[in-house]
Amino acid sequence: IDHKDFKKLLRTRTNVLVLYTKSASSGDAQLKLLSDVAQAVKGQGTIAWVNCGDSEGRKLCKKVKVDPSSKTNGVDVLHYKDGTFHTEYNRPATFKSIVAFLKDPSGPPLWEENPEAKDVVHIESEKVSIVLAGMNVHPAEFDGLKQEFSVKGYPTFCYFEKGKFMHHYENYGATSKDIADWLKNPQPPQPKTPEVPWSESGSAVFHLTEESFDAFLEEHPSVLVMFYAPWCGHCKKMKPEFDEAAEILNKDPDVSVLAAVDATIHKSIGERFKISGFPTVKYFEKGEEKYTLPQLRSKDKIIEWLQNPQAPPPPEKSWDEMPSNVSHLGAEDFREFLKKKKHALVMFYAPWCPHCKNAVPHFTTAAELFKEDRKIAYAAVDCTKGQNHELCKQEGVEGYPTFNYYNYGKFSEKYNGERGEAGFTGFMRNLRGRDQEKVGKRKEEL
Repeated sequence: IDHKDFKKLLRTRTNVLVLYTKSASSGDAQLKLLSDVAQAVKGQGTIAWVNCGDSEGRKLCKKVKVDPSSKTNGVDVLHYKDGTFHTEYNRPATFKSIVAFLKDPSGPPLWEENPEAKDVVHIESEKVSIVLAGMNVHPAEFDGLKQEFSVKGYPTFCYFEKGKFMHHYENYGATSKDIADWLKNPQPPQPKTPEVPWSESGSAVFHLTEESFDAFLEEHPSVLVMFYAPWCGHCKKMKPEFDEAAEILNKDPDVSVLAAVDATIHKSIGERFKISGFPTVKYFEKGEEKYTLPQLRSKDKIIEWLQNPQAPPPPEKSWDEMPSNVSHLGAEDFREFLKKKKHALVMFYAPWCPHCKNAVPHFTTAAELFKEDRKIAYAAVDCTKGQNHELCKQEGVEGYPTFNYYNYGKFSEKYNGERGEAGFTGFMRNLRGRDQEKVGKRKEEL
């Protein structure tokens, strides 16, 4: 109930979860649960309760600017780390989730917290007999297990019979039907079928090279060209649509035809037309480039547009074209820039990624708040641009967005916290707080 006691608690305990309630009774269910949690995390975390409904507690809540009455259930649960606010607890209100959170407040949520994982049995002990199971083996304590079962990447599927490892599930497809069908008759991994290059697949699309490109455009008055990379997932998704449209349109080469260029092989063409992401679709008329058409991704849209070619709507400004305090980096300046920053949080993203788009305004606001601090940087890398693809692979990016924290250019840790303004700013405030503590300790030692 006392503000001084509260501040002392945050100073002396580094990992504190506080339950704020609007009245003495509104948090009954949570108090019972948190009492059990407190026993489980003894020595690792601390649980506190503030009743904002009585006169003393109300003063404390007002000072820390917390109002549980604004919440639908009349409670607010906040986490404090190393003496300062860290994040609002918004994971499931279960014993297992809260304990996992307090043991690793900055770590990712448990897989079983995802509603889509409700039908998966999650192993917690060795004595389990199941059909499908999931196990998080990322922590270092499981290194021996990873080595024993050749787990070199995620996900890795291992098949066991009567407790004995039989083989990995590989190259049989990743849909639920694929897995269910395979379990009816488990087989060892089958050899991976080498991918046939698109240009050799018997497609109706005209495949152009550095040698044939210009001559082809001179021969055909109207050409829609798809610039692609074999590794690009969005290109693979678009290929069948482009193929089907070509089956119809390429029967009459005097009208509009569809062509494709592998820009990873025929690099000079990609550079000439400033191809920075895949797939890129461009329309050529009488040998001259006329339009770039990001909206053409399906067979129907391609055919419909070519019946009456029109200028596309003006493209939205990309993030790096908009004014902000986020530093946009590329392969050419990434390391040099980060070497000069004590604390840098880097967001690796793809412009098409919806989770990235959601994070952008919050990340931008966080950068604005710390713009005066020259030791701090919020930076971003578009992994679809030019040589950035290789850079992102080197930095361990396997999905978007990925957030890495760097200390004077050296990778320190992955950021798995909340992707809102509070998470991004709280992470940096925590780092600056540690800096100030170190300075204070040095002064005391002197």
